[in-house]
Amino acid sequence: MRITDVESIILQHDMDEPLGYSQGYYHQRTAHLVRVHTDEGLFGVGEIFGAGNVAFANQAIVHHVLTPLLIGRNPLDTNAIWHDLYNHLRDHGQKGMPIASISGIDIALWDILGKATGLPLYQLLGGKCREDYPAYGYGMMFQQRDDLEVAYSAEAQRIVELGFTALKMKIGMGIARDTSLATAVKQGAGEGIKLMADANHAYAPGEAICIGKALRDLGFYWFEEPIMPEDYQGYAMVRQALAGLQIAGGEAEWTRFGHRELLTRQCVDILQPEVSATGGISEFMKILAMAHAFGTPVLPHVWGSDVLIALDMHLLAVIPDLPGGLHQFEPMLEYDTTPNLFHSQLLREPLDILEQVKTQQGRVRPPAGPGIGIDLDPDFIDRYRVA
Repeated sequence: MRITDVESIILQHDMDEPLGYSQGYYHQRTAHLVRVHTDEGLFGVGEIFGAGNVAFANQAIVHHVLTPLLIGRNPLDTNAIWHDLYNHLRDHGQKGMPIASISGIDIALWDILGKATGLPLYQLLGGKCREDYPAYGYGMMFQQRDDLEVAYSAEAQRIVELGFTALKMKIGMGIARDTSLATAVKQGAGEGIKLMADANHAYAPGEAICIGKALRDLGFYWFEEPIMPEDYQGYAMVRQALAGLQIAGGEAEWTRFGHRELLTRQCVDILQPEVSATGGISEFMKILAMAHAFGTPVLPHVWGSDVLIALDMHLLAVIPDLPGGLHQFEPMLEYDTTPNLFHSQLLREPLDILEQVKTQQGRVRPPAGPGIGIDLDPDFIDRYRVA
C-alpha cells in the first residue's frame, strides 16, 4: 500500500453570537481536516489544531512541505514517517504550526492502520484500560453582555441538567471579576459537581496565585493554564503556592521535548497534551509514557471537531491507571457544550455524546469501528468547505 495524495479540508461556519476567552472573541468555527489517500482505496482522516486564519497557514505547510515527502510512502510506517517529517522540519519549526501539521498527518495514518487491520484505535494502542469514563462539560465562555455572572450561573445549571458531573469555565477578566464569575458557576452547578477554571495563560504568576487561592476556597478541582506556557519557573512557583488546587497545562506545548520541560521542572499536577498539535498519536503515546514515569496524570486537551472528540475517546480508554488502586484518578473527556455544527452534523453517524452523558450517569465510551471509527458526512463537507 502506498500514499497517493494528501487532501487538506478547511471547514468554517458562522456562529449565532461571538464567544470569547482571555485572548479574544471569535465569530466563526473552524476545523482543519486532512485525508490521506492510498492506492488501495483506503484513506485516513486526521485533524490539525489551529482556528481561523491559522488553518490556512497550516494548509500551505501540508500542501507544499509535507505532501511531497509522503507520496509513495507506505502509510503503515507511522513511526518512520513521523521521524522523517520531524527531522525535515526540525531546523524550521520544532514547535507551532509545523508540528500541528505533522499531527494531523500522523492521526490520519493511524486511522489507515486501523482500517487496514480492521481494528479500532484503542486496540492498536494496546487495548482498553477502562470501558467508560466521565465527560466534563465545557462552557461558560465570555459573552458581550454586562450580566455575565447571571449567564454563567444559568449555563452551569444547564450543563449539570444535561447529565455532566464536571464542568469547566473560562476566566481571565481580573482577580475580582474571576472570583465573582467562579462563585456564580459554583452556585449554578450546585453540590457534588467537579469544577475547573481555564485562564488561557492570562496572568503573571503573582496574579495567578491570588486567583488560584480564590478558586481553591471555592472548592475548584483544577486551574488550567494560569500563566504563559513559556514560563516554566512561574508554573512551578504557582503550583507550589497553591497546594490542594491541581495545576493543569500542556495544550500549548509541543512534542515530547516540550512536555519534558513541564515534567522535569515540576510545573503541573495534570498534563494536558493536545494530540492534534503536539505531534499526533505517535507522539502522544510517548508523552503519556514519559508523564507516567514522573507520576503525573495525563488528561488530553481537545478543542476541535468530532474527529478529535472520537480520537480522544480512544486515547482516554487506553490511559493506564496511575498509580493503580480501587479509587483512581479518572481521566475525563473534554466536551464543548456551546453550539457547534462540527459536533452535531459533521459525521454520518453522530457520536451521541450528550445522549451517552444523559443515560450513562455522565460517562461515555469510544467508538468501536476500525481506526478512529468515524465517517464524515460528504454533504456537510461540501456545504461548509472554504479551502
